[in-house]
Order: sequence, then structure tokens, then C-alpha cells
Amino acid sequence: MSPRSFLLDDLLANYVADHSPTPDLVTTALVDRTAALGDPAGMQIGADQATLLTALCAFAQVRSAVEVGTFTGRSSLAIAQGLAPGGRLICCDVNAEWTSIARRAWQDAGVADRVELRLAPAIETLRALPDEATIDLAFVDADKPGYPDYYEELVPRLRPGGLLLADNTLWHGRIVDEPGAGDDALDALRRYNDRAATDPRVLTTILTVGDGVTLSLRL
Repeated sequence: MSPRSFLLDDLLANYVADHSPTPDLVTTALVDRTAALGDPAGMQIGADQATLLTALCAFAQVRSAVEVGTFTGRSSLAIAQGLAPGGRLICCDVNAEWTSIARRAWQDAGVADRVELRLAPAIETLRALPDEATIDLAFVDADKPGYPDYYEELVPRLRPGGLLLADNTLWHGRIVDEPGAGDDALDALRRYNDRAATDPRVLTTILTVGDGVTLSLRL
């Protein structure tokens, strides 16, 4: 799927891009290296989403962040660049080849010391985290059937005022298809959105940026 919101035509998408920060040289090189992968490059977040992540980290003075699904590193780079001094980001992924591109970007951007990559199934990494509510921000952009489980592990570990963001939660508009017309990914995304919207521990809204980002604030 394109990182551009399916709700925007090309004219509006270009307008948004023209009124967003110009990617730095490291990010531009990262985008180019990701594009060379071919079809998998569609998993990379867009520039507007990257700016949103950096801005939220800076606004919330994030010192403890977790990312589920790193791919080639654009979202992790954006988070790391917005961390407060001394902040740390734990990245969960299983693909050493794709995350090697991320490692290079972190190094080139001078943020490698802020990022810890854990190559293992994300659910195992999350369950091994301390039970204390200390996470300031978490970003989920991984295998969609795993979303509900990631939610249940992350929410109790968010501090009050902490943020949880999940990508692709409008699934290119298919989230409102008739029941039974979906697949495992679509069904999991529906369960994720329903859980986040009705969970009294959080305040949730769905942002129409990219392919939909469900944003939950820990109460």
C-alpha cells in the first residue's frame, strides 16, 4: 500500500508534502534504499507519518519508546530524532536483512546510541519487558494479526499520558467492508480498533493520516 493516504488525491497529497519538512539527507538515502527492495517498500511509512512521530515525541518529551515492526527504519529514525535527551527506543523485529538498512540509517543520523534492536518475535520481546507503566510512546506497524496481542501487552506498560499508535488501521478503506468479506489481517484490525475504542483505560481516536493511525492516550 502507498504511504499516501487513500483519502487524498495526488493534488492534495502533493500539497501536504509541500507544507511538510523536507526530509534530511539520511532519510532521503533511506527512502531510496528501501525503494530498491521493490514491492516491500510499500510497507514504509510516509513523510507525514514520520513528522507526526517526531513531533509527538518532542511534544511529550518521550524518554522511553517501543516500536513493534521496524522494517528499514523510517519510523524508528523519526522516533529516535524526537526523543528527549537520554531517551531510548526498543525496536522489535524478526528480519535481519531489512533492519540492517535501519541500522545504517541510525548510524548515519547519529542516533544509534538511542536505539536497541531486538530480533525476536515481538510478542516475546513485549512480554519480557518490565511490568511497570513506564513507556511514554509505542508505535505498532507489524503483522496485522498480532495487533490485538500487542495492544494487550503495551497498554498496561504505558504511563498515564503515554501514547500508543497503530498504523494501517483503516486498511485502505476496507475496515468498513461487510463482515465476512475480510481476511485475518482485516479481522484483527477491526478487533484492535473496537478494543481501543471501548477500553476505559485509554482515550482513542483514529487519525486519517497514511492508511489510518489509531491513537490511544493512556488515562
